[in-house]
Parts: sequence; structure tokens; C-alpha cells
Amino acid sequence: MTNGLARASVRFRPASFAGSLVALLFSAAIITACGVLLQTGITAHVTPVRYQHIPVVVAGDTQVRITTGHGENRSTSEAALPERARVDTSLAARIAARPGVATAVPDVSFPVQPAAGTSAAAWTGRPYATVGLDTAAGTAALVQGRAPRAEEVVLDAASARAAHLATGDRVALAAPGGTATYRVSGLAPAGSGGATAWFADRTADRLSGHPGTADAIAVRARPGVTGTVLDRQVRQAVGDDARVLTGDARGRAEEPGLTGAKEVLTGLGGSFGGIAAMTAVFVVIGTVALATGQRSREFALLRAIGATPRQIRRTVATEAMIVAPVAGALGILPGLALASWWFDQLVDRGAIPEQVSLDIGPIPLGVAIGTTLVSALIAGYAGARRPAKLRPSLALGESAVERRRPGVIRTALGLAAAAGGVTLAGLAAGQDGDNAANTALGVVMCFLLAVALLGQPLTWLCTTVLGLPLRSAGASGSLAADNTRAHARRLASAITPIAMVTAFCGTLVFLQSTIRHVADDHVRSGVVADHVLTPGGPGLPAATAGRAARVPGVDTAVGVLRTGVVHRSGDALQSSTALGVSGDPAKLARVLDLGVGSGSLAALGTSPDTVALDASLARSLHVRPGDAVPFWLGDGTRVRPRLVATYERGLGLGEVLLPRAAVAGHTSAALDAQVLVRDAPGADHAAVARRLAALGTPGSTVTDAAGFAARADRDRELNAWANTVMAAVLGGFAAVAAANTLVMTVLDRRREVALLRLSGTTRRQVRDMMRWEALLVAVTGLLVGGAIAWTTLVPIARGVTGSAPYVPAGTALPLAAATVLLVLAATGLPTRALLRRGPLAAGAERQ
Repeated sequence: MTNGLARASVRFRPASFAGSLVALLFSAAIITACGVLLQTGITAHVTPVRYQHIPVVVAGDTQVRITTGHGENRSTSEAALPERARVDTSLAARIAARPGVATAVPDVSFPVQPAAGTSAAAWTGRPYATVGLDTAAGTAALVQGRAPRAEEVVLDAASARAAHLATGDRVALAAPGGTATYRVSGLAPAGSGGATAWFADRTADRLSGHPGTADAIAVRARPGVTGTVLDRQVRQAVGDDARVLTGDARGRAEEPGLTGAKEVLTGLGGSFGGIAAMTAVFVVIGTVALATGQRSREFALLRAIGATPRQIRRTVATEAMIVAPVAGALGILPGLALASWWFDQLVDRGAIPEQVSLDIGPIPLGVAIGTTLVSALIAGYAGARRPAKLRPSLALGESAVERRRPGVIRTALGLAAAAGGVTLAGLAAGQDGDNAANTALGVVMCFLLAVALLGQPLTWLCTTVLGLPLRSAGASGSLAADNTRAHARRLASAITPIAMVTAFCGTLVFLQSTIRHVADDHVRSGVVADHVLTPGGPGLPAATAGRAARVPGVDTAVGVLRTGVVHRSGDALQSSTALGVSGDPAKLARVLDLGVGSGSLAALGTSPDTVALDASLARSLHVRPGDAVPFWLGDGTRVRPRLVATYERGLGLGEVLLPRAAVAGHTSAALDAQVLVRDAPGADHAAVARRLAALGTPGSTVTDAAGFAARADRDRELNAWANTVMAAVLGGFAAVAAANTLVMTVLDRRREVALLRLSGTTRRQVRDMMRWEALLVAVTGLLVGGAIAWTTLVPIARGVTGSAPYVPAGTALPLAAATVLLVLAATGLPTRALLRRGPLAAGAERQ
């Protein structure tokens, strides 16, 4: 019986299920997209190209790990290194001594740029011992010439022809380890590495900027030695000093950014996926519960003719089993399209290596369909619980009256969630930095759960207060105020998604606007240099700052090497931007006014083991000048420099300040991101700029202080973009859900509209009444969501930036206006459709 009733309801009354189908479809699409990104982050790998013929590769660990807790409570936290992790070249000799090893070749790569005034292209520098490393034979004969000696170079034939270079020519090249003129001693066949310049092994070791270390060690086996035996022998030789990679894992040595890319994908797919899934589930539950509640008279009639509560519940469950899988299946293709677009955008922004491909598997698709089904079942059961429990003799009468108060359990849970949000907000207000941000996430989650559970009384309260001015707006306004207060349960389904997404999107969008505003202010106030020399390629050689200081008319020149560090924050690991500065630290204030709060930056150059920190980071790490600060440099080297100063303007500039000598050997390429220059008193500003332009590599530019932000921290820009996309996805879903709910609500009021028309109300008065109701719904949702967002933003903004949230009117007002227009359209269009029918015909329609 129940199966037949369910099939008949879906078949003969499809309009009753259309709203639920739309909400389920969009929730399945979002969950599918996030699930695919999460799966890709877990399974992402890079197929080895350069090392495809190398059975075993030894490389550095690309992650930092800490273990906390004891016994069963032990947990490990990991963080990707900002720079390439390297291995000591002395390991090659230990590995080569093993009986099964034929060769163990240290592989080093570094950027090589043409010096100023040279029109040649850029190359990747390598030691000559690695020529032919990517071939099966392991060696390659030169096309022309001979192996390089000191002050000589071998170029790949293709790039040499493009640069109009031949054997015997001389070319000026700049590398992290120095700039000099080299004679082309030979030409080699082009390999998988593209444009390559091979130097003598000792020369390459010096030019790399990190002598004594290698990117990886390529190990080949002797004839007859199996890969398993070779792997075991290499592991015995290496021990815990490095990682031994085989199979597809060798790709990690070629693309060190893979670890960070996996974190980005798992973070987006996991954390945002959880938030999006929770939002989708709440919206779906509200929509399906509304659709079920609109059929309360139908369920009451079934009870009146003898249907048992169990049969009512089974009917609802069967309807969910029919509609939810269909909606989930329809949402898969849009979800895959969203995941593909999202993934491509991350690749274009350099967050994911181009060699990684999107992994589409059955698990995310199954989870999406399963989640929609479970959500529909829960919502259906919740909506049918009341009509299923009605006494048959009173069912029809009780179903016609909307329940004024939510259940006791629902109210208790909602109040508990609200209390939890208030408590967490108080805790977050007293914390700094990342701890405040992490706690504040719990704040928004608690408040949103409270809104979902207490939607009906909250809607009643807001509409009652906001409806007071409408009583003086004529008959339409008075009717709207009375309707919204009397039917709070019905309107809560539309207000809840607006409030939820206003809270989420407001937090995400305005957190980034606050960070950007403070960062821009720090850059404007902090960069007091007259000129900023910016490279056109990977960076500027270390000697550029010294050469700039000798230019006539220059008072001070400071080179800035951008890198990152990893530090411990509680039981987690966090990354921070760092600057390695060259020159006299006593003159640093002439180009960078960081707003020193305690200590002195002049002490930064007294020893390589010194550091200055942004005041917010220093508070988070609980250190003061004179204390040792433990953290990991970009390549994973653990250090404990002495804190000599704290400063206030770190956001947008750099949260950690170190001597360049302390970090240069621990970066992927020890090249400066900028050189900051201050003119001497009375110097010709334009003339100095022209002389500086001649110092850099081809494509270098000289700008003013505003150009400093051009090479902004990539992670900050990526986070801003990711948060904007997340806000857009959630906002789009909420817009569809809210519009869908409003359309369902308006179309369900055909008899009410017909009764108003029969009692003498004009079409215009009905339309005005609906418009006022729509405005009440939009304003209520915006106010509730805005209050949650502000409560969440205050501790985050003060912890991360030290200032109050910055909400630009140019962003907030258009978003609010778009919400109001959406609600007006979703209410006005179905209202006009209802008014096209005569009141007698509309009143006689089947419910």
C-alpha cells in the first residue's frame, strides 16, 4: 500500500516534489565537486619523466611532522615545506659503496638567466654529470664540442640555436651563486628538461646557491640486481637521512610542489566540502520538510481513513527513495563540471602542478547520492512526524493549524548551540592569530546550527519587530506583517538559507577584505624606498643589491629574498612568510619602516642566528626579544635563532625577518624578489631609476613603493581567491535554495490568495502584500546572518590583523541588494502567476 501511495504521489503530483528535487540536485552537485577534489588530493601523483629510467631516487622529506599526545591519544600533524627539501651530496658515496649499486648521481637544478644586456633565453642549470640522466643508457653523446671545464658551459642544441649561440661563443649568465661570462664548450641533445645549461660539477655546485646539497640522488643498479634488492640496499645506506622513492613516488622528487598541491586539494575538498555538505544538508532538510508539511492535509486524510503512523512514515521514506536518487544522479554532471573548472583554475594559478590530473572515481559520486538520500529521509520523517501522530478523528482539523512552538528537544538543542557559539566567541576574543581563526570557525558553526534549529521562533521574533513599521503602510503592509508573524514556520525555510549563507559568505569575503585592507595599509606605510627594482624572470642575483648601492645617487640598497618558514602553533603546524634581507640592518629603516615595537632591527646582522617577528606572530609563539624562536626553514632545516625585535607591519610585507645569509642556502632558488633603493639627498630621481634598470636581468623594471606589492605572497592571494570561490558556490546554492523555497511557499498559498480576492482585495494589494513579505524575509535573513558573521569576524580579524573587520560598502551593499532582488523576484513571479487565474477557480484547485 505505502509503495503504491508513494509512486502515485510522485506521478500525479510532480509539482509537490519539484522544489525538493531542485534542492537535492544542487546539494548533490556541490558534494560531488568537493568529493572529487578531496579524492584527487588523496591520490594525486606525478608520473616520473626525468627519472623514468631511474629505479630508485633518494630525495629529501617534503613535509614537517610533529607528534603530540601519548599512547592512544598520539596524533601526528604535517605541513608541506615552502621550499624544496634537499639531500647531502655525501650520501651519494655511501649509496655507491653498496654492492648492488652501479651509479649514484647527485642531481642539482637551478635557474640560469642571461645577465643584463644579454638577449638570450633562460635555462635550467645542471651539473654535467647528469647529461643523459633521463635516457635509458644514462649518458648522451654531445652533438658538438666537449665537456665543460671551469668557466665553460654546455647548452642544449635547440636553445643555443634560438639564442644564436655556437661552440666557442661567450655568454654572460646569472645564477643564484653568482654572475660570470662562460664560454660555450659544446652542444648536447635536448632532453626532457627543456632549455638546459650544463656546467662542470664543481661550478654547478657553487652556482646552485646551496653547495654540498642536491635535489635528489639518482641510483642505478648493477646488471642482474633486482629493484627490490636495490631498494633494500639503498635504504640501508640512507637510513633516516632521506627518503627512498620508487615507482610513481619518484615523481615527488621531480615536482616538490606536489605535497603542497595535495594539501590544497584535500583542504578545499575536505574542509570546504564539510561546510558545504552541512549547509546543503540543512537547506535540503528545510526544503523537504516544507514540502512534506505542505501535504499535511493529505496525510491527515490518510489518518482519518485508518492509515497507521507506520504507513505514513513508510510512504514518506518511499517517496524519498524515489526522488533523492534521481536528484543525486542529475546533480553528478554539474558537480563534475564544477570540480573540473575549479581544478583547472588551481592549475592556472600555480597551486597544482600541470602533471596532476583530476581523479574522478565512484566514491564521491556514491557519497553525493547517499547524502541526498539520507537528507531526504531525515527531512521527510521530521516533516511527517506530526501528521503521523495525529489522532484520526482530529487529524483534518489539527493539520489546518500551524504549530506555534517548536518541539522541546529541538528548542533545547538550538539554545545549547547558541550558548556554545557565545562561549566560543568569548574564547576567540582572547586569542591571537591562527588560534583565534580556528576557534572562530566553531563560532559560526554553532550559531548556524542554532539558526537551523530555532528558525521558527527566530523568524517570529524578527518579523514581529520588523513588521511594526508596516502597520502604518496601509492594508498591504498590515496584512504582510500579520502573515509573516502567523506563518513563521513556513517562512523560516526561506530565511534559514539566506541567514546561513550570509554568515558564511560574509565571514569568508570580509575576512579577505580585512586582510587585504590591512596588508595594503602596511605596504603603503612600511615601504619607504624611492625605487623598487623587480626582476622579469625568477629573481635577481644576490650581488644586485651591492651593485645598486654603488650606483651614483643611491644612499641605501637592500635586497629582499622571499621564502617561508614553518612553526608550531599549539598541536598544529602553520606556515608564515619570511624575508631574507641583505645589507646593513641599521639602514633597513631607510627603505622599510616596519613599526618596530620592541628590540632593535640593527641587531639583526650581529649573527646569522637572529630573527625579527611580526608582533602578532610573536604573541602567538609566546616569545619576547632575547628568547630563542624554534621553527623550520623553507627546506625543513630546524633552527632556533634569537629574537632581536618585534614589529607591527608584517602583514603584506613579511611575518618573519631574517638575515639573507641565514636563509639563502635553504631556498629553492636564492634569488632576490626585489631590491629596495633609497636616493641620496639631492639625487636626480629619474637618473637613478635609469641606472638601476641597467643592473637587473632582462625584463626587470624599476617602480616606486607601490610596485612592492606586485610580487605579493602567493599563498595569501590563493587563499583570497579560494575563499571568494567558496563564497560564490555557497551563495549560488543558497540563492537557488531560497528562491526555490519562496516559489514553493507562494504557490502553496493559492487558496489564501483566492480568499483575499473574493473578500475584495485587489490584485495590486495582493502584490504589494507579497512584496512587503519578501522584504521582511530578505531583511530578516540578512540581519541574522550579518550578526553571526560580525560576531565571528571580530575575533578572527583582531587575531590575524590586530584591527576591527573592514567591510567595504562597495562589496556589502551590492550583495545585500542582490539578495533583496532575488527574494522579490522569487515572490513576485509566482504571485503574478496565481493572480492570472480567477479566485473561484484557484480556490477550487486540489491541494
